[in-house]
Amino acid sequence: MKRALFITLNEVRLYLQDKGDLAFGLLLPVLTFALMYGAFGGETMFKATANIVNEDSGVYSQQLIEKLDSIDGISIDVMTAADADIKLERSDILLALFIPADFSETLSSGGKAELVFKQRGNGGLEGQILAGIIRSIAGEIDQEFQALHRVEGNLEGNDIPQSDIELTVRSLLEEERQQPSLGVAEEVVGGSTEFINQYLPGIITMYVLFALSLSAQAIVEERRRGTLERLLTTRLSAGELFFGKFISITARGFIQTLILLILSYAVFRLFTPVSFLACLVISFVFAAAAAALGMIIAAISRTEEAANWIAVVVTMFMVMMGNTFFQVGEDSVLATIGKFSLNTYANKAYTTIIAQEGALGDVWLQLVILAGVAVAGLFISRMIFRAVPGSK
Repeated sequence: MKRALFITLNEVRLYLQDKGDLAFGLLLPVLTFALMYGAFGGETMFKATANIVNEDSGVYSQQLIEKLDSIDGISIDVMTAADADIKLERSDILLALFIPADFSETLSSGGKAELVFKQRGNGGLEGQILAGIIRSIAGEIDQEFQALHRVEGNLEGNDIPQSDIELTVRSLLEEERQQPSLGVAEEVVGGSTEFINQYLPGIITMYVLFALSLSAQAIVEERRRGTLERLLTTRLSAGELFFGKFISITARGFIQTLILLILSYAVFRLFTPVSFLACLVISFVFAAAAAALGMIIAAISRTEEAANWIAVVVTMFMVMMGNTFFQVGEDSVLATIGKFSLNTYANKAYTTIIAQEGALGDVWLQLVILAGVAVAGLFISRMIFRAVPGSK
């Protein structure tokens, strides 16, 4: 076993000195996470520009614009009717709101005012969402007028000043908007609303599995070149060579995960000392299971190309079926297939710890399954591993 550890230390040293391997194992996952965070992370807020032609000089058109401008993510671009028509014709914009000249006057007199949407085609997805928001705001203004007119009608002849009626009605409506009688609650069933909790475990497990292709390919290449055979001419036995390679792959996967977890802790402050140690335990067990799988691939492959393709296919299966970046229904066919993926158990364990939904004792089943895969894979790969064709 001492000689096996020497093999491990040498492999790890070469790994840390290889800039290409380090870039793939460390820089690429960090870059992937940064790109995904930039694309999907942070506030999932709708952003759009409302193109408005305001031909009305009254107070209610201005009130409509101010309410629209107060919504986070929506900016206002006021333009002339001629500019809007030209931009619509050129497809520079897909939708514009026209507020007619008599908008405020019609509302004040109790009439039915009308807003006009001019759009190119269907207005685009952004335009359709924006039109819906504008209709909602217009509906609020209409409700305000309806409530005001009803109160005025009921209080007619009571000598109550018009200004007092308007002030009271608007204050009550504002109070209702601030503290509505009907609320909406969100309940998350499966998955996580936090970007970090959802994607970090998948990125870690995906790149550890991708390292399988490099490790298996390297072992097959060493066998083809006779490097393994030359090592056996020393006092090193085939068993010690095998375990040295296995431990080195496990160590590489663990080191890769360790650095990613440290970076995640430094940037996002995800862990407590206890949860960080729990993630390290999960990382070690998962790296051992992945290494055992890599040793099987190296044992059955006869060429580097075969090792590479087998590892890529296995990795993609594990990633796609293992709840890596999206959740599947527990009773679905995909969930049943996903039980054969290492990622299913590793991601579940990581997510439980990172989201602080449990401790290491709560993921014992996932750890037992991963450890069982590591032991079984180690036994199978040792039975079929050959440093030299025809050797034991």
